Amino acid sequence: MARRKNEFLTEVEFEFMEALWQAGKGTVREIHSILSIKKPRAYTSVATILKVLDDKGYVTSTKEDRTLVYSPALSRSNYEKKFLRQMSNSMFGGTPSALVARLIEDEELSEETIVEIRRVIDERMGRDASG
Repeated sequence: MARRKNEFLTEVEFEFMEALWQAGKGTVREIHSILSIKKPRAYTSVATILKVLDDKGYVTSTKEDRTLVYSPALSRSNYEKKFLRQMSNSMFGGTPSALVARLIEDEELSEETIVEIRRVIDERMGRDASG
């Protein structure tokens, strides 16, 4: 079954992307070493997931000598934007304010976090956060 390029990352794929974002680029062996610090993984599994990420368009691969070197095709920031835009569209009717309102309504959010969210919004609006 062919994969669509706009699919989002699974939890495992996201871990691999974090390793690539951290490293900038890497071979299967290098990414395997980074990932194995937190959790042992089979070398073949790392190769398979990197191939899946390449098929999905999240990484690119280039051949150097006889080894494939993988690089992120988009930055973490760009992935976050894409993910949040899709979430806003699918769960909040394309209304980013509904997404933010739902986040702020979360009772587990501390007052400090809400103040920080307000500061970020005020900064984006070009206003002084103090009032």
